[in-house]
Amino acid sequence: MQLKSSRRNFIKGITAASIVSGLGLKTFDAFSAVSLVSSPALRGKDFDLFIGETRLNITGKTRYAKTINAGLPGPLLRWKEGDTVTLRVKNRLKEATSIHWHGIILPANMDGVPGLSFHGIEPGGTYIYSFKVRQNGTYWYHSHSGLQEQEGVYGPIIIDAAEPEPFTWDREHIVMLTDWSDEKASDILAKLKKQSDYYNFAKPTVTDFFRDARDKGLRSTLADRKMWAEMKMNPSDLADVSGVTYTYLMNGQGPGKNWTGLFRKGEKLRLRFINGSAMTYFDVRIPGLKMTVVAADGQHITPVEIDEFRIAVAETYDVLVEPKEDAYTIFAQSMDRSGYARGTLAVREGLSAPVPLPDPRPLLTMDDMGMGNMDHGTMDHSQMQGMDSGDMMSMDGSAVPGTSTGHMEGMDHSNMQEHPASETNNPLVDMQAMMPAPKLSDPGIGLRQNGRKVLTYASLKSTFEDPDGREPSRTIELHLTGHMEKFAWSFNGIKFSDSEPITLHYGERIRIVLVNDTMMTHPIHLHGMWSDLEDESGNFLVRKHTIDMPPGTRRSYRVTADALGRWAYHCHLLFHMETGMFREIRVIE
Repeated sequence: MQLKSSRRNFIKGITAASIVSGLGLKTFDAFSAVSLVSSPALRGKDFDLFIGETRLNITGKTRYAKTINAGLPGPLLRWKEGDTVTLRVKNRLKEATSIHWHGIILPANMDGVPGLSFHGIEPGGTYIYSFKVRQNGTYWYHSHSGLQEQEGVYGPIIIDAAEPEPFTWDREHIVMLTDWSDEKASDILAKLKKQSDYYNFAKPTVTDFFRDARDKGLRSTLADRKMWAEMKMNPSDLADVSGVTYTYLMNGQGPGKNWTGLFRKGEKLRLRFINGSAMTYFDVRIPGLKMTVVAADGQHITPVEIDEFRIAVAETYDVLVEPKEDAYTIFAQSMDRSGYARGTLAVREGLSAPVPLPDPRPLLTMDDMGMGNMDHGTMDHSQMQGMDSGDMMSMDGSAVPGTSTGHMEGMDHSNMQEHPASETNNPLVDMQAMMPAPKLSDPGIGLRQNGRKVLTYASLKSTFEDPDGREPSRTIELHLTGHMEKFAWSFNGIKFSDSEPITLHYGERIRIVLVNDTMMTHPIHLHGMWSDLEDESGNFLVRKHTIDMPPGTRRSYRVTADALGRWAYHCHLLFHMETGMFREIRVIE
């Protein structure tokens, strides 16, 4: 299949998961109104999956979801490292579908991306996936067709290690976090295209203005409001889709259902967290219980004890906990604080623990967006013409207004970021980060100085050395770009339909540098190959399959092109991928 003819067709990503009995996992009646029960766990080497429609009721309204084996999430798949697994996927939908095995290293024709690695699964058709399992840990799977990920096609994967792992546990639970809407996914995207902040009901108010004027001074507050107005942006735009339409689910159940994972006192639990949502970042904690993180994206890390972690869309974290009390709340609030998923760890059914209130909704600052630490009280805002005219966060990559006349005194312009020519005067680019930084030690907006120990990328250290060991022979720099008002997303200002593939040569070691020029956070996923994140000095830090890119960040990682074929490379926010933040990577001889 030629790429040009299928560019729109294969941007298809959705995620599906079902958590069930076995492994201490609870089989639950997730949707009592229609008696929908999650699929039983499947284990072994041979699997039969079917994708179809199922009636369910999450919010009090009966809707149809696209499901795997009639469960939401789909069935837990349990594999063993070293085995060859065969999965027969039958399509019972009236539209084409697919399954992508997220983070799994396999041949390109088994990766499940229509238009790249195969043609997709037509209605009534079956595709047989078969590949050797070359890793262990916590992963997941999801559709890569259209908007099916938002509609329910996702599920968890556990791969048992061939050799003993470097830690022990007595019982385990999967905790899969997802976002559900009664709206059709296509309707959500249509609303975002018409009004990108449609779901943002937390914009600054008059009361907020007077509070800020009292705390920060009238001049500074006026300057701040003027700046955001001229940029046609809003500091509360942390998530494109919010709890206004989303219900946040834990293992397929809303907060009121209280999913429960059982334990006996004295047991050590392994909790396998998966963010299988379409658009939502979660901040996760278990009040009263320390967590020790032992794996990230399925790969072992040096254990680190924390109180809380942020999990980007498509990431996984494994943590160990040792509960002493009868019940604890697992609390996963959305990054924009518009809602939460919640469940309970308990010694028996029916118990619960106090559920905390969501933290205050944080607001973005210019520093968050890679603009440096600017003093609004000393800046001449008459020089700032707004994003669309190529000012301050310049669209043409030229010098920022005021840098030669002293309007931005105190900023270190020697660190000013350069931008690709394709961003110049580009109607798909509304801003550029001037001074991005790795920010690996930054917990992230809304998590700083909250009195809890929060996981950061800087604290993730693989238990092994750089698996390749070679210095990269070349560097590829890509900028994450977008236009908030148009809800258009891209790399280097070029949406996928207008882009050319990135070509890698088999066996080479490269460095990819990502610069986030947008005010949104993006989880970037490379199919088929590992992403070896570097620290600020360029040293190997941690192996992952998804790299989180907060606003104003510049992060680098190494990739070994050890997998021939055509691979997807994209933002894992579904609606960002669908509207252009996607590239093809070709690995050739």
